[in-house]
Formats: sequence, structure tokens, C-alpha cells
Amino acid sequence: MSDRLLSRRRLLQAGALGGAALLGGGLGRLGLGDADATGDVADPHGGHLAAEGLTSTRDAAGPYGHLAAPPESLRADALDAVTYPPPFDGRAPGAVRTRELTVVESQREVAAGRLLDTWSFGDTVPGPVLRATEGDRLQVTVRNRTSQPHNLHLHGAHDPLMDGWEPIPPGGEFTYDITAAPFGLHPYHCHTHPLARHVAMGLYGAMIVDPPGGRPPATEVVLVLNGWDVDGDGVNELYAWNGVAGFYDKYPIKVPVGGLVRAYVVNMAEWEPVGSFHLHSQTFDVFRTGTSLTPDERTDTVTLGQGERAIVEFRLPTAGRYLFHPHQHHMAERGATGWFAAVEE
Repeated sequence: MSDRLLSRRRLLQAGALGGAALLGGGLGRLGLGDADATGDVADPHGGHLAAEGLTSTRDAAGPYGHLAAPPESLRADALDAVTYPPPFDGRAPGAVRTRELTVVESQREVAAGRLLDTWSFGDTVPGPVLRATEGDRLQVTVRNRTSQPHNLHLHGAHDPLMDGWEPIPPGGEFTYDITAAPFGLHPYHCHTHPLARHVAMGLYGAMIVDPPGGRPPATEVVLVLNGWDVDGDGVNELYAWNGVAGFYDKYPIKVPVGGLVRAYVVNMAEWEPVGSFHLHSQTFDVFRTGTSLTPDERTDTVTLGQGERAIVEFRLPTAGRYLFHPHQHHMAERGATGWFAAVEE
């Protein structure tokens, strides 16, 4: 086997860790490893990726693979609950919608072999996708089942008494009662001090508020960008879409060839000044915050500060894989790389 075709496992066994040194202290410390074991990949860029142990482990990925793998125990449908939002149900505005969120603390495997202490709304990071129509009455009951105070802050426009600035003590609960507005995409998160720690440990999610009548039919997905601070130093060592590093690299998001795709993209990466969403081989319409039905621009990269969000819409005209990742490449290389797979229906 040629040097260009050496797998990362062979390189690790041989001690060829030049790339790991560049990435801050070694693969083993971060719990990074092979995405799966489908074979070695030739490097079309002259072999320098293989020389640093950076080759992908999947034939389809080529040189775009990264160093973070999802837990081997996760199946392809493991993130469906946070990837695919509940559908627009067509109900007339003014309905009363009730949801319950329980704040829990647990150890979570956020990458292969990497267990972290987390807080979460329910059993997923990000928390469940909330969905309502503009003008609906949304009642969200939050129960705190942890040893620390927490609360819920919903972005958007509502009564300041429902803004989530008072902590819910351990064992307590509170019902947030708001009128969902304006239509668009709004994050939610804990707003108890120290705020950065509560967000960094997993207490956030996405809320979709539909315009009356909804949007055009599309394949809809939610992508929440986050970072994981592995060693507690206020610097992220891993990054993910929807909480699990490398998941959509191993399990691409399948969409129909030529069909409209609508991605609800939220940046909740704590400890980072900025994030972004970049799509390869295609461009998309950007609806900033989703509060307009007219796109703001057509591009292939949208930049988002902390808490910023955008709805992006696109079509993938040819069957195949289309890469997506933040254009902050340290994020892409450490877990926030994924694929849309355009398939014939």
C-alpha cells in the first residue's frame, strides 16, 4: 500500500501525528478518531493530508474528512428528533400550544469516546424543537430536576415578565406563557448566571414561529451549531451540528434531488465570536432571522454571531453529496462537517 493510501489508524500506529500536534495536543486527548471503517482514501492533493493523518476514512468524503467521529453506538436515526422539526400543522393562528421541558444533568458522549457532564432541556442537546404559528399562545412549563438553578429565555417579542431572567430553583418549575411572535426562527436557552457556562453545557434549542399559512412545502431540517469545551478552560475543543461531533459526516442528511430544502440554522457556539454555515457546490437564499418571506440575498455562506440565526433555502439539482460546514475551519476540522445527500425519490 502506498503512503498516500495509508489509513489514519495505520498512521497512528506508526506515530505519524504531525497533524494532531497542529490541532492542539493530540487526537487521544480529544477523543477523536475514525468516522467509520469503510476503507482508505487516496489524497488528490499530493499526499500532504495523509502525511499529517488527516485523510477521511470514507470513500465518498475524500480529503474533506475531519478528525471527529460520532459515538459508535449511535445509529443513523439517533438525531432525528432534533434534525427534523415537527411539521407545520396548518392550524389557524390563535391556538393554545403547551409544551413541557425538563432540565436534567447527565453525562453525554458527544464524540467517540468523549464523555462530558451536560445540562439539557430533556434528553437531547439541543433541546426539543418548539413550533407555533404567529399569534398562537405558547405555554412552556419548565421543570428543573438538577442541583443548580436554571430558567428559560425565549428569543422574540413577548411580555417582559415571561423573559426568563428569574432562576428556577432545584426541584422547582415555572410556566412561560407568551404569544408567539414575530414569525421566524428564534433560539431559546437558559439565562441563569454564569450564562456562558449554562449555554456551553447544553441548555439551548430552536423555536420555529410560522407565518400564518406557513411557508412553501419543503424538506425541513434544523441545524444548531455548538461547541464542546472538553477540559473546562473556556476554549472549545470539539464542534457539532445538533450536539454530536461528526454525526452528519457519517450519516448524511438525505434530501430529494431537485426538491426545495429549508434549513433552520442557529449559532449557539459559546466561547466563539462568530460562526457560519457554508454549502459546497450550490448557493442558497438567506432569510435573516426568518422574519421576512422575501430572501435577503443569494450566497453560499452566511455568517452568524452568537445567538444569530437564518433560514436558508436551496435545491440540489444533481444526485450526490454536498458538503456543509462553518467557514471557521477549526470548527469544521473538529466535528462540524456534514453532508446533504441528494437522492432520487
